[in-house]
Amino acid sequence: MNSTTTKRVAYSGPEFQTIAEQNTVLRGQVGSGLHGVTTGADDRDEMGVCIEPPDYVIGNARFEQYQFRTQPEGVRSGAGDLDLVVYSLRKWARLTAAGNPTVLLLLFLPKHEIVTNTWVGQQLQANPEMFISQQAGHRFIGYLESQRDKMLGLRAQRTNRPELVDVHGFDTKFAYHAVRLGLQGVELLTNGRITLPIPEPDRTWLRELRNGEHSLDEALDRMRDLKDQINRLIGCGAWAKHADPFVINGWLSITYLRWWEEKGLI
Repeated sequence: MNSTTTKRVAYSGPEFQTIAEQNTVLRGQVGSGLHGVTTGADDRDEMGVCIEPPDYVIGNARFEQYQFRTQPEGVRSGAGDLDLVVYSLRKWARLTAAGNPTVLLLLFLPKHEIVTNTWVGQQLQANPEMFISQQAGHRFIGYLESQRDKMLGLRAQRTNRPELVDVHGFDTKFAYHAVRLGLQGVELLTNGRITLPIPEPDRTWLRELRNGEHSLDEALDRMRDLKDQINRLIGCGAWAKHADPFVINGWLSITYLRWWEEKGLI
């Protein structure tokens, strides 16, 4: 058993499940359904954030995340399956401050996509600017390029969708994700928000791309244009280069202590 497999099994254990279920502060959908670009064959991807007990922060025990999949590891998820990850609030904050495009979606979930919420989640959604910086722009570009390169066969694919290549000549799901990331990166650096689901007319265009109604050249042109827009927005200097760690650390300390007090853990 390799180290990656070992880590995934540990993240799925009953101890971590109990921590996640009893301490989740925000949870909701983060997959294609959230973006409004879904098919009947899609699984459901959810993400959550929890506040781990004091022993896992002050003591030697560690909790970073809990994972659950309807299908066993290595089996491709299908319609009706659930893929769930629940991060510790500290890990989620680190990833979000670094500009991770997936984890920061929780800041902008509409109410109908939220499964669990608390005063902590409400504070996060009310203050997304605490985590936004130029670094997010760089990460959106990196994720866009990763999806593009996988589409072009330049990187190892994490999922295998030969059926899309057979029908359309390229993996249209990789293409859709690359363009989506570009659109959302532009909106984030322009307005400090991400609108979910993706507004029209882009939502229809993305759905058409995913269904093979746009060519590979059209998709690549759109990716290049969106990447250029993000680079210009980074260069304009409207956002700080990095999220302020003192602001985030201060908020985390106050939030953890208040949560533990409310739970009777300290």
